[in-house]
Amino acid sequence: MAISREIAKLLGGEIRLSSTPGQGSTFTLYLPSAYVAPKPPRRPQPQPAPQGHTETPAPVRPESWQAALILPEPAEAPLHQSNDDADKIRPGDNVMLVIENDPGFAGILYDAAREHGYKVLIAPRGANGLALARDYKPTVITLDINLPDLDGWRVLTRLKNDLATRHIPVYIITTEEDASRGLRMGAIGLTTKPFKTREALDETFTKIKQVSNPTRRKILLVHRDEAERAKLVSLLAGEDVEIVPTAGPADALAALAESPFTMVVTEPSPADSDLANFADAIKKSSRNREIPVIAYAPGDTSKKLENTLKRLGQNSILRDARSPERLLDDVSLFLHRPFEKMSEGQRETLDRLHSDDSVLRGKRVLIVDDDIRNIFAMTSILEPHEMQIVSAENGKDAIEILQKNPEIDVVLMDIMMPDMDGYDTMRTIRRLSRFRSLPIIALTAKAMKGDREKCIEAGASDYISKPVDTEQMLAMLRGWLYR
Repeated sequence: MAISREIAKLLGGEIRLSSTPGQGSTFTLYLPSAYVAPKPPRRPQPQPAPQGHTETPAPVRPESWQAALILPEPAEAPLHQSNDDADKIRPGDNVMLVIENDPGFAGILYDAAREHGYKVLIAPRGANGLALARDYKPTVITLDINLPDLDGWRVLTRLKNDLATRHIPVYIITTEEDASRGLRMGAIGLTTKPFKTREALDETFTKIKQVSNPTRRKILLVHRDEAERAKLVSLLAGEDVEIVPTAGPADALAALAESPFTMVVTEPSPADSDLANFADAIKKSSRNREIPVIAYAPGDTSKKLENTLKRLGQNSILRDARSPERLLDDVSLFLHRPFEKMSEGQRETLDRLHSDDSVLRGKRVLIVDDDIRNIFAMTSILEPHEMQIVSAENGKDAIEILQKNPEIDVVLMDIMMPDMDGYDTMRTIRRLSRFRSLPIIALTAKAMKGDREKCIEAGASDYISKPVDTEQMLAMLRGWLYR
């Protein structure tokens, strides 16, 4: 009864009790014809704490269930440390942005960067680092993964999805050890902290300086067909790019042995083992093991090749591009090419790929999640971009929907579902030949080491962890749907 009275009170009404002899009691709920929300209670003014007393603030709880799924936007204010060089930076200066949570370690990086000729900005939080990167366009960024607000991997993703900052070289200095993940995402290197010796610190900064200097980029292009080689040279060419074409893996390995290259673009050869042997040979070379390799495979591919690309992508810095637009995007990412220095045609292509909603408009997306609230949240993000939404609350229903609606363009697949989880659902979908190339983006509430590899092995095209970074997801969808 007490609960009922509270509900009635919230609705602006009241409950009245009447008794009839022989029939018991009757409860009647009276509600107003027009509801007026009650005024919220006034918050008491904070009282000053006694001198010498420090009060720990209460943890902030999410305002709604959506906070568990959707990542909030970063702060706009470009806050930095008061003891950095923000007020001393002038046009033309070499500037290093240090995104580092530990003030003591940030001081060590500051001193080393100054000795190597940089002026330094220090951001203790990921959101501040993103704002500083947009405002100052630093020469290079060092990034810690363990940040108090945004996970460092999310910061790296946002930097590389923003055409204004994606060309800035990012070097990861953190306690994490997943170097291949950072390199695949476009970082120029990764070093674990703390540094054991002063020499190790200087070696890291020497490497940062070598990679981040604006030198001419050199691409090794491997393709058997001369006409296709010419088309790719035209697609990727630029004043700051030198392209060396070769006809096969043997010639390419000989070229790599003679001179250094920034990256390799190759077609998958008719024999899948050739691609695997080529990638393994690059990885075994001490000079070339960190060179990014892009396998350009437009159109439909065989199941065997799909498996080869996934396996190589887990064990080396290899990505696959399925369209000329995706190839241009990946090449510009790994070469750290400034957007404004590209040709007009290249800029238009990348602008469409990263920000044009026409790529998403009318596309059909299947959202698979056992929590209807998550489906609603994802729908609220995608519908404004005019995407057509279909949903399923379990893996079995998802497979049935795909079989009845083969025109589905992309799938957002939750991993943690009862009975048939996302891994099993993706494996089953990939066994159906007509869905072998269907883009499937895995979403999981966990962000544990190895999650991405498990998702890719099960059949995912890509991976994103919850809470979902809206801009990251939209950029990922644009990339996979622009085929």
